Amino acid sequence: MRILICEDSVLLREGLVRLLEDAGHTVVAALPDVTDLDESVAREEPDLCILDVRLPPTRTDEGIRAAVRLRAARPDLPVLVLSQYVEERYASDLIAGRGGALGYLLKDRVADVADFLDTLEQIAAGSTVFDPEVVAQLLSRRTRDERMQRLTDRESTVLALIAEGKSNQAIARALHVSEGSVEKHITAVFQKLDLEQDDSGNRRVLAALAHIAHGGTTRTGDPS
Repeated sequence: MRILICEDSVLLREGLVRLLEDAGHTVVAALPDVTDLDESVAREEPDLCILDVRLPPTRTDEGIRAAVRLRAARPDLPVLVLSQYVEERYASDLIAGRGGALGYLLKDRVADVADFLDTLEQIAAGSTVFDPEVVAQLLSRRTRDERMQRLTDRESTVLALIAEGKSNQAIARALHVSEGSVEKHITAVFQKLDLEQDDSGNRRVLAALAHIAHGGTTRTGDPS
């Protein structure tokens, strides 16, 4: 995988370069700020971009604004945003923005190398992965969602697996059903949660957030 990194911390930037290259990936650029980001992306055509939320010169929201811009301009480019702390507003901006595959992780997750590399593969393959702590804090003030009561037990189970970041294929394997059945359940979930179809792919994320806001439980009774 060809990966572009934009991270102002020299230690983390160089650490990511070594980690990724040791794993067999190619780091096409390792930038300290967003000055040359757009040009580098156009020139190198990476398969995935990793950006810090806070970058020079102000170290406020340069990284997140760059991520939102990249996702809008290049919807096929997977983007992973790294943050030192949970940034509720920035996470919300990413969810609301247009684009394709997306990840938002706390930097501490990089220490778990195997899990981090697996997350990169998921995002590169088209999945959206949000750090559990980010999601939990993002939804900590939301009330229970009455729409969840519309779901059958099997639909609730499928939604719980979506919230874990599982693909349709992985859900089918876990439930011992066909991918076609999983797709039907997911369509029903979207309809019952009033999530209209769009081009951003955010319905899956929003459905997962609704599940977590509701308490994150999985009902395992009647599988109908």
